[in-house]
Amino acid sequence: MHRYRSHTCGELRASDVGTDVRLSGWLHNRRDLGGILFIDLRDHYGITQLVARPGTPAYEALDKLTKESTVRVDGKVVSRGTENVNPDLPTGEVEVEVGEVERLGAAQPLPFTINTEDGVNEERRLEYRFLDLRRERMHRNIMLRTAVISAIRHKMTALGFNEMATPILSATSPEGARDFVVPSRLNPGKFYALPQAPQQFKQLLMISGFDRYFQIAPCFRDEDARADRSPGEFYQLDIEMSFVEQEDVFQPVEKLMTELFEEFGNGRHVTSPFPRIPFREAMLKYGSDKPDLRAQLELVDITDIFEGSEFKAFAGKHVRALPVPAVQDQPRKFFDQLGEYAVSLGAKGLAWVRVAEDGSLTGPIAKFLTEDNVAELTKRLSLAAGHAVFFGAGEFDEVSKIMGAVRVEAAKRAGHFEEGVFRFCWIVDFPMYEKDEDTGKIDFSHNPFSMPQGGLEALETQDPLDILGWQYDIVCNGVELSSGAIRNHEPEIMLKAFEIAGYDRETVEEKFAGMLRAFRFGAPPHGGIAPGVDRIVMLLADEPNIRETIAFPLNGNAQDLMMGAPTELEEARLRELHLTVRKPQPK
Repeated sequence: MHRYRSHTCGELRASDVGTDVRLSGWLHNRRDLGGILFIDLRDHYGITQLVARPGTPAYEALDKLTKESTVRVDGKVVSRGTENVNPDLPTGEVEVEVGEVERLGAAQPLPFTINTEDGVNEERRLEYRFLDLRRERMHRNIMLRTAVISAIRHKMTALGFNEMATPILSATSPEGARDFVVPSRLNPGKFYALPQAPQQFKQLLMISGFDRYFQIAPCFRDEDARADRSPGEFYQLDIEMSFVEQEDVFQPVEKLMTELFEEFGNGRHVTSPFPRIPFREAMLKYGSDKPDLRAQLELVDITDIFEGSEFKAFAGKHVRALPVPAVQDQPRKFFDQLGEYAVSLGAKGLAWVRVAEDGSLTGPIAKFLTEDNVAELTKRLSLAAGHAVFFGAGEFDEVSKIMGAVRVEAAKRAGHFEEGVFRFCWIVDFPMYEKDEDTGKIDFSHNPFSMPQGGLEALETQDPLDILGWQYDIVCNGVELSSGAIRNHEPEIMLKAFEIAGYDRETVEEKFAGMLRAFRFGAPPHGGIAPGVDRIVMLLADEPNIRETIAFPLNGNAQDLMMGAPTELEEARLRELHLTVRKPQPK
């Protein structure tokens, strides 16, 4: 028999009754019932119940062990009997009557319980991440991640893509976030940068003639944490294709996402094909370029209705309405709570009206609306008895942010929110440029290396704020999975695009010399995208925080509490790297 096990803890079934077996695992839980000791033994594959009788060496040995100790046990598989079957366990029809026990590794007192979700704080969990990962939910999430990545590789290869690796030590990237830098011992005073993304390398692979590339790529960005963004390190499915237009990129990505979310989504429906929503339409209808389409409500721009109005709350402002049908049975608390929610987002309040049975409007602001206002609102919003309308007024961006969130919250509270689905969409037609409100300067609004729609002619003849880029985002349930673009592969178009944003030719030639040199040797039209693996798994696992899907994440302050990183370097090491540390002065 094998030194540690003949079977795993998830393997035994009723057909194994009478078999002598050897199991190894962690002491998950214990129960002493009438002097008989019942032990749940856990390994990677599952749980098997052990039984130890009083007065036996096995009882004495198991009774002394602490939870989470590792043991080897020898014993015989016996039936639990019909009345004692545990239907929640695959091994629930049997148990192992233990004859011999070997302690493999004793466990100290635990900092938190493993066999229950006891609400321990995240810092403690990350400090003892190796214990946290023993919990069923975390173990399941990490194995889901493993399965998803394996499936991605298989599906991408089937779609004709070739997996390739790109460098980790490289030069500073123009991705927009802060780089993590690595000092060069052999080149004093110079630094490598860890890649924010393999962006330039994957474009260079296209220029090198490889046509369809993919990589499960580690990316490094020195940026603050969010619920859907881990600081420091993350992984993305990096994709690039040659001789393609926007729709050519969409087709394989849409097929991949549909298959992934159908395979690992536990029966949740995937809506397909994915709608293409222009950026400006998304901002008007949903108040966000990351719309959650499970919310079956839309915002309506009604600014023109109140132009010149004497109602000061709306006059001269951007006004957005949110019509919500079938709220006739909602109490006043429904309206008050939505108002409180809007205030928590920064609004001064949330105006609203109801539509009565006779079609008239009632509510706090009804008296300020003229007959023409009411008639136009009724027509524009297709109002009927039982509807309510919520209003936001102010600057465009402010109203979009607040009313976009109110749209989703109202849908959830009023029963207009789809559960159990994955609603994808493509956000397209992003503006190439935007104006800085403080300086008036024209700058790139999204990705400076995207091809402008209309090419060089558009750059030379159109108002920069009217130029759109071949840029796109893929969004699922309100979470942006990735940005992508058809790349600007023409040197003269690239130089002109940067000139509009205030960069002279010499600066661009200097900062992006490598890419421009490559473009001048016959670059194919190419484009790509890089969906975040961590975010994909977060959605599939239905977890609110991305760190719940990463085995060893940093905390919100970019610290590894388990390993003690980042650490200080000894003086000898600093000298070897030609570094001097200058710490900030205490305030």
